[in-house]
Amino acid sequence: MFGLDKLMGAFSADMAIDLGTANTLVYVKGRGIILSEPSVVAYHVKDGVKKVLAVGEDAKLMLGRTPGSIEAIRPMREGVIADFDTAEAMIKHFIRKVHRRSTFHKPKIIVCVPHGATPVEKRAIRSSVLSAGARKAGLIAEPIAAAIGAGMPITDPTGNMVVDIGGGTTEVAVLSLGDIVYARSVRVGGDRMDEAIINYLRRQQNLLIGESTAERIKTSIGTARMPDDGRGASLQIRGRDLLNGVPKETEISQAQVAEALSEPVQSICEAVMTALEATPPDLAADIVDRGVMLTGGGALLGDLDLALREQTGLAVSIADESLNCVALGTGKALEYEKQLRHAIDYDS
Repeated sequence: MFGLDKLMGAFSADMAIDLGTANTLVYVKGRGIILSEPSVVAYHVKDGVKKVLAVGEDAKLMLGRTPGSIEAIRPMREGVIADFDTAEAMIKHFIRKVHRRSTFHKPKIIVCVPHGATPVEKRAIRSSVLSAGARKAGLIAEPIAAAIGAGMPITDPTGNMVVDIGGGTTEVAVLSLGDIVYARSVRVGGDRMDEAIINYLRRQQNLLIGESTAERIKTSIGTARMPDDGRGASLQIRGRDLLNGVPKETEISQAQVAEALSEPVQSICEAVMTALEATPPDLAADIVDRGVMLTGGGALLGDLDLALREQTGLAVSIADESLNCVALGTGKALEYEKQLRHAIDYDS
Protein backbone atom coordinates (compact mmCIF):
# COMPACT_ATOMS: atom_id res chain seq x y z
CA MET A 1 0.00 0.00 0.00
CA PHE A 2 2.85 2.37 0.93
CA GLY A 3 4.52 1.53 -2.41
CA LEU A 4 1.32 2.45 -4.30
CA ASP A 5 1.06 5.80 -2.45
CA LYS A 6 4.67 6.52 -3.30
CA LEU A 7 4.05 5.65 -6.96
CA MET A 8 0.93 7.88 -7.11
CA GLY A 9 2.92 10.68 -5.45
CA ALA A 10 5.62 10.39 -8.08
CA PHE A 11 3.06 10.85 -10.86
CA SER A 12 1.12 13.55 -9.06
CA ALA A 13 1.97 17.19 -9.68
CA ASP A 14 0.36 18.72 -6.58
CA MET A 15 0.23 22.49 -6.92
CA ALA A 16 -0.01 25.71 -5.01
CA ILE A 17 -1.70 28.58 -6.83
CA ASP A 18 -1.42 32.28 -6.04
CA LEU A 19 -4.62 33.36 -7.77
CA GLY A 20 -3.92 37.08 -7.89
CA THR A 21 -5.90 39.99 -9.27
CA ALA A 22 -3.02 40.97 -11.57
CA ASN A 23 -0.97 37.77 -11.94
CA THR A 24 -1.44 34.06 -11.32
CA LEU A 25 1.59 32.05 -10.16
CA VAL A 26 1.71 28.26 -10.05
CA TYR A 27 4.09 26.35 -7.77
CA VAL A 28 4.53 22.62 -8.42
CA LYS A 29 5.60 20.39 -5.52
CA GLY A 30 9.30 19.63 -5.71
CA ARG A 31 9.86 21.94 -8.69
CA GLY A 32 9.11 25.46 -7.43
CA ILE A 33 7.34 28.27 -9.31
CA ILE A 34 7.04 27.20 -12.93
CA LEU A 35 4.36 29.56 -14.22
CA SER A 36 3.74 33.28 -13.75
CA GLU A 37 1.22 34.89 -16.08
CA PRO A 38 -1.28 37.78 -16.01
CA SER A 39 -4.78 36.89 -14.76
CA VAL A 40 -6.45 37.82 -18.05
CA VAL A 41 -8.70 35.82 -20.41
CA ALA A 42 -9.64 36.83 -23.98
CA TYR A 43 -12.90 35.53 -25.47
CA HIS A 44 -14.24 35.41 -28.99
CA VAL A 45 -17.99 36.02 -28.89
CA LYS A 46 -20.03 34.68 -31.80
CA ASP A 47 -23.84 34.42 -31.76
CA GLY A 48 -23.79 34.85 -28.00
CA VAL A 49 -21.42 31.88 -27.53
CA LYS A 50 -18.08 32.53 -25.81
CA LYS A 51 -14.95 30.70 -26.93
CA VAL A 52 -11.61 31.14 -25.13
CA LEU A 53 -9.12 32.73 -27.51
CA ALA A 54 -6.12 33.40 -25.27
CA VAL A 55 -5.15 33.23 -21.59
CA GLY A 56 -2.38 34.95 -19.65
CA GLU A 57 0.39 36.85 -21.44
CA ASP A 58 -1.26 36.68 -24.90
CA ALA A 59 -4.60 37.86 -23.52
CA LYS A 60 -3.02 40.77 -21.62
CA LEU A 61 -1.64 42.19 -24.87
CA MET A 62 -5.26 42.42 -26.08
CA LEU A 63 -6.55 44.44 -23.06
CA GLY A 64 -8.00 47.74 -24.30
CA ARG A 65 -7.26 46.83 -27.92
CA THR A 66 -10.03 44.40 -28.85
CA PRO A 67 -12.61 44.67 -31.66
CA GLY A 68 -16.29 44.19 -30.89
CA SER A 69 -16.25 40.39 -31.33
CA ILE A 70 -13.37 39.86 -28.87
CA GLU A 71 -13.54 40.52 -25.15
CA ALA A 72 -10.47 40.59 -22.87
CA ILE A 73 -11.35 40.51 -19.17
CA ARG A 74 -9.81 39.99 -15.74
CA PRO A 75 -11.84 37.35 -13.89
CA MET A 76 -10.32 38.34 -10.51
CA ARG A 77 -11.30 41.57 -8.78
CA GLU A 78 -9.80 42.62 -5.44
CA GLY A 79 -8.35 39.16 -4.81
CA VAL A 80 -11.59 37.23 -5.31
CA ILE A 81 -13.47 35.77 -8.29
CA ALA A 82 -15.62 38.32 -10.09
CA ASP A 83 -16.45 36.18 -13.14
CA PHE A 84 -16.94 32.53 -12.18
CA ASP A 85 -16.91 30.86 -15.65
CA THR A 86 -13.93 32.86 -16.88
CA ALA A 87 -11.95 32.15 -13.70
CA GLU A 88 -12.63 28.44 -14.13
CA ALA A 89 -11.45 28.54 -17.76
CA MET A 90 -8.29 30.39 -16.68
CA ILE A 91 -7.47 27.98 -13.82
CA LYS A 92 -8.11 25.00 -16.15
CA HIS A 93 -5.74 26.48 -18.76
CA PHE A 94 -2.95 27.05 -16.22
CA ILE A 95 -3.36 23.57 -14.68
CA ARG A 96 -3.18 21.94 -18.13
CA LYS A 97 -0.13 24.02 -19.03
CA VAL A 98 1.67 22.85 -15.90
CA HIS A 99 0.24 19.36 -15.39
CA ARG A 100 1.05 17.38 -18.52
CA ARG A 101 -0.15 14.05 -17.09
CA SER A 102 -3.62 15.24 -16.09
CA THR A 103 -5.22 12.06 -17.47
CA PHE A 104 -3.24 9.90 -15.04
CA HIS A 105 -3.72 11.56 -11.70
CA LYS A 106 -5.62 14.65 -10.57
CA PRO A 107 -3.51 17.09 -8.54
CA LYS A 108 -4.15 18.34 -5.03
CA ILE A 109 -4.20 22.14 -5.13
CA ILE A 110 -3.76 24.75 -2.39
CA VAL A 111 -4.90 28.29 -3.24
CA CYS A 112 -4.32 31.45 -1.22
CA VAL A 113 -7.27 33.73 -0.47
CA PRO A 114 -7.43 37.26 0.99
CA HIS A 115 -8.01 37.30 4.74
CA GLY A 116 -11.21 39.32 4.27
CA ALA A 117 -12.78 36.88 1.76
CA THR A 118 -16.35 35.90 2.68
CA PRO A 119 -17.44 32.23 2.95
CA VAL A 120 -19.27 32.67 -0.40
CA GLU A 121 -16.09 33.98 -2.08
CA LYS A 122 -14.05 31.13 -0.59
CA ARG A 123 -16.60 28.59 -1.83
CA ALA A 124 -16.44 30.12 -5.33
CA ILE A 125 -12.64 29.74 -5.45
CA ARG A 126 -12.83 26.16 -4.13
CA SER A 127 -15.55 25.21 -6.66
CA SER A 128 -13.59 26.71 -9.55
CA VAL A 129 -10.44 24.79 -8.60
CA LEU A 130 -12.34 21.48 -8.20
CA SER A 131 -14.20 22.02 -11.50
CA ALA A 132 -10.87 22.76 -13.18
CA GLY A 133 -9.63 19.26 -12.33
CA ALA A 134 -8.29 19.18 -8.76
CA ARG A 135 -8.95 16.10 -6.61
CA LYS A 136 -8.75 18.16 -3.42
CA ALA A 137 -8.71 21.94 -2.91
CA GLY A 138 -7.27 23.66 0.15
CA LEU A 139 -7.26 27.35 1.02
CA ILE A 140 -4.61 29.30 2.92
CA ALA A 141 -4.88 32.92 4.13
CA GLU A 142 -2.76 35.27 2.02
CA PRO A 143 -0.95 36.98 4.96
CA ILE A 144 0.22 33.57 6.30
CA ALA A 145 1.44 32.54 2.83
CA ALA A 146 3.21 35.90 2.35
CA ALA A 147 4.96 35.64 5.74
CA ILE A 148 6.10 32.05 5.06
CA GLY A 149 7.35 33.07 1.60
CA ALA A 150 9.28 36.01 3.08
CA GLY A 151 11.04 33.60 5.47
CA MET A 152 9.52 35.05 8.64
CA PRO A 153 9.59 32.81 11.76
CA ILE A 154 5.81 32.74 12.10
CA THR A 155 5.71 29.57 14.25
CA ASP A 156 7.70 31.28 17.05
CA PRO A 157 5.84 32.85 20.01
CA THR A 158 6.82 36.34 18.82
CA GLY A 159 4.98 39.02 16.88
CA ASN A 160 5.63 39.38 13.14
CA MET A 161 3.97 42.01 10.97
CA VAL A 162 3.57 41.46 7.24
CA VAL A 163 2.08 43.92 4.73
CA ASP A 164 1.21 42.19 1.46
CA ILE A 165 0.38 44.67 -1.32
CA GLY A 166 -1.19 42.85 -4.25
CA GLY A 167 -3.05 43.93 -7.36
CA GLY A 168 -6.46 44.26 -5.71
CA THR A 169 -5.94 44.26 -1.95
CA THR A 170 -3.41 45.12 0.74
CA GLU A 171 -3.33 42.61 3.59
CA VAL A 172 -1.89 43.83 6.88
CA ALA A 173 -1.42 41.09 9.46
CA VAL A 174 0.24 40.40 12.79
CA LEU A 175 1.21 36.75 13.16
CA SER A 176 2.35 34.68 16.12
CA LEU A 177 2.58 30.92 16.77
CA GLY A 178 1.76 30.13 13.16
CA ASP A 179 -1.57 31.94 13.00
CA ILE A 180 -3.13 35.37 12.57
CA VAL A 181 -3.53 37.47 15.72
CA TYR A 182 -4.89 40.49 13.84
CA ALA A 183 -5.46 41.05 10.13
CA ARG A 184 -7.06 43.70 8.02
CA SER A 185 -7.68 43.64 4.30
CA VAL A 186 -8.08 46.99 2.52
CA ARG A 187 -9.21 47.18 -1.08
CA VAL A 188 -6.17 49.15 -2.20
CA GLY A 189 -3.43 47.72 -4.39
CA GLY A 190 -1.70 47.97 -7.74
CA ASP A 191 -4.99 48.39 -9.66
CA ARG A 192 -6.07 51.31 -7.45
CA MET A 193 -2.67 52.93 -8.05
CA ASP A 194 -3.15 52.58 -11.84
CA GLU A 195 -6.63 54.14 -11.53
CA ALA A 196 -5.19 57.02 -9.47
CA ILE A 197 -2.64 57.76 -12.24
CA ILE A 198 -5.35 57.63 -14.96
CA ASN A 199 -7.64 59.97 -12.98
CA TYR A 200 -4.80 62.38 -12.19
CA LEU A 201 -3.82 62.76 -15.88
CA ARG A 202 -7.47 63.18 -16.87
CA ARG A 203 -7.93 65.96 -14.31
CA GLN A 204 -4.60 67.75 -14.60
CA GLN A 205 -3.69 67.37 -18.27
CA ASN A 206 -6.98 66.45 -19.99
CA LEU A 207 -5.23 63.30 -21.19
CA LEU A 208 -6.87 59.88 -21.30
CA ILE A 209 -4.51 56.91 -21.01
CA GLY A 210 -5.13 53.16 -20.88
CA GLU A 211 -4.44 50.70 -18.05
CA SER A 212 -1.24 49.38 -19.63
CA THR A 213 0.21 52.91 -19.92
CA ALA A 214 -0.70 53.64 -16.28
CA GLU A 215 1.00 50.41 -15.22
CA ARG A 216 4.13 51.36 -17.21
CA ILE A 217 4.24 54.76 -15.47
CA LYS A 218 3.87 53.09 -12.05
CA THR A 219 6.59 50.48 -12.65
CA SER A 220 9.02 52.88 -14.38
CA ILE A 221 8.91 56.05 -12.27
CA GLY A 222 6.28 55.32 -9.59
CA THR A 223 7.19 56.64 -6.13
CA ALA A 224 5.46 56.99 -2.76
CA ARG A 225 7.37 60.14 -1.75
CA MET A 226 7.98 63.50 -3.37
CA PRO A 227 11.46 63.48 -5.01
CA ASP A 228 14.13 65.54 -3.18
CA ASP A 229 14.57 67.91 -6.13
CA GLY A 230 10.79 68.44 -6.43
CA ARG A 231 10.64 66.87 -9.91
CA GLY A 232 12.59 63.59 -10.24
CA ALA A 233 12.82 61.48 -13.40
CA SER A 234 10.31 61.85 -16.23
CA LEU A 235 8.69 59.63 -18.83
CA GLN A 236 7.21 60.24 -22.29
CA ILE A 237 3.63 58.96 -22.52
CA ARG A 238 0.92 58.88 -25.19
CA GLY A 239 -2.82 59.08 -24.83
CA ARG A 240 -5.89 60.87 -26.17
CA ASP A 241 -6.38 64.60 -25.71
CA LEU A 242 -9.85 64.99 -24.17
CA LEU A 243 -10.28 68.57 -25.41
CA ASN A 244 -9.95 67.93 -29.14
CA GLY A 245 -10.03 64.12 -29.30
CA VAL A 246 -6.69 63.59 -31.06
CA PRO A 247 -3.75 61.42 -29.91
CA LYS A 248 -1.21 63.37 -27.90
CA GLU A 249 2.27 62.80 -26.50
CA THR A 250 3.35 64.44 -23.26
CA GLU A 251 5.77 64.06 -20.35
CA ILE A 252 5.01 63.06 -16.77
CA SER A 253 7.45 63.62 -13.89
CA GLN A 254 8.04 61.59 -10.73
CA ALA A 255 6.69 64.45 -8.63
CA GLN A 256 3.38 64.26 -10.53
CA VAL A 257 3.23 60.47 -10.06
CA ALA A 258 3.90 60.90 -6.31
CA GLU A 259 1.02 63.40 -6.17
CA ALA A 260 -1.26 61.02 -8.09
CA LEU A 261 -0.41 58.10 -5.79
CA SER A 262 -0.67 60.04 -2.52
CA GLU A 263 -4.20 58.76 -1.76
CA PRO A 264 -3.59 54.98 -2.21
CA VAL A 265 -0.23 55.28 -0.37
CA GLN A 266 -1.96 57.07 2.53
CA SER A 267 -4.61 54.31 2.67
CA ILE A 268 -1.85 51.67 3.02
CA CYS A 269 -0.12 53.72 5.76
CA GLU A 270 -3.43 54.11 7.64
CA ALA A 271 -4.10 50.36 7.45
CA VAL A 272 -0.67 49.69 9.00
CA MET A 273 -1.28 52.29 11.75
CA THR A 274 -4.69 50.75 12.53
CA ALA A 275 -3.10 47.29 12.79
CA LEU A 276 -0.42 48.58 15.18
CA GLU A 277 -3.11 50.16 17.38
CA ALA A 278 -5.02 46.86 17.53
CA THR A 279 -1.94 44.70 18.30
CA PRO A 280 -1.55 43.36 21.88
CA PRO A 281 1.25 45.24 23.73
CA ASP A 282 3.71 42.31 24.00
CA LEU A 283 3.44 41.58 20.28
CA ALA A 284 3.74 45.30 19.48
CA ALA A 285 7.03 45.29 21.42
CA ASP A 286 8.26 42.40 19.22
CA ILE A 287 7.31 44.35 16.08
CA VAL A 288 9.39 47.32 17.30
CA ASP A 289 12.37 44.91 17.46
CA ARG A 290 11.69 43.04 14.23
CA GLY A 291 10.12 45.76 12.09
CA VAL A 292 7.57 45.38 9.29
CA MET A 293 7.99 43.16 6.22
CA LEU A 294 6.60 44.32 2.86
CA THR A 295 5.66 41.69 0.26
CA GLY A 296 3.71 41.62 -3.01
CA GLY A 297 4.19 43.52 -6.27
CA GLY A 298 3.09 46.80 -4.66
CA ALA A 299 6.10 46.62 -2.30
CA LEU A 300 8.27 47.45 -5.33
CA LEU A 301 6.79 50.96 -5.58
CA GLY A 302 9.69 53.38 -5.17
CA ASP A 303 10.33 54.66 -1.61
CA LEU A 304 7.20 52.98 -0.18
CA ASP A 305 9.32 51.54 2.64
CA LEU A 306 10.58 55.05 3.46
CA ALA A 307 7.04 56.49 3.42
CA LEU A 308 5.90 53.79 5.87
CA ARG A 309 8.99 54.31 8.04
CA GLU A 310 8.19 58.03 8.33
CA GLN A 311 4.56 57.31 9.32
CA THR A 312 5.19 54.46 11.80
CA GLY A 313 8.71 55.09 13.08
CA LEU A 314 9.42 51.35 12.62
CA ALA A 315 12.08 49.61 10.55
CA VAL A 316 10.47 48.58 7.25
CA SER A 317 12.09 46.03 4.95
CA ILE A 318 11.12 44.60 1.55
CA ALA A 319 11.13 40.81 1.08
CA ASP A 320 13.79 39.42 -1.27
CA GLU A 321 11.35 37.99 -3.79
CA SER A 322 8.40 40.20 -2.94
CA LEU A 323 6.51 39.43 -6.18
CA ASN A 324 6.68 35.67 -5.55
CA CYS A 325 6.32 35.62 -1.75
CA VAL A 326 2.69 34.48 -1.65
CA ALA A 327 3.26 31.74 -4.25
CA LEU A 328 6.44 30.55 -2.47
CA GLY A 329 4.64 30.54 0.89
CA THR A 330 1.66 28.62 -0.51
CA GLY A 331 4.16 26.19 -2.07
CA LYS A 332 5.93 25.70 1.27
CA ALA A 333 2.55 24.99 2.88
CA LEU A 334 2.15 22.24 0.27
CA GLU A 335 5.68 20.86 0.86
CA TYR A 336 5.41 20.98 4.68
CA GLU A 337 1.72 20.23 4.96
CA LYS A 338 2.00 18.26 8.23
CA GLN A 339 3.66 21.14 10.09
CA LEU A 340 1.34 23.79 8.60
CA ARG A 341 -1.92 21.83 8.42
CA HIS A 342 -3.59 24.21 10.94
CA ALA A 343 -3.22 27.00 8.35
CA ILE A 344 -4.77 25.06 5.44
CA ASP A 345 -8.55 24.84 5.16
CA TYR A 346 -9.88 21.81 3.25
CA ASP A 347 -13.52 22.13 4.36
CA SER A 348 -16.20 23.62 2.14
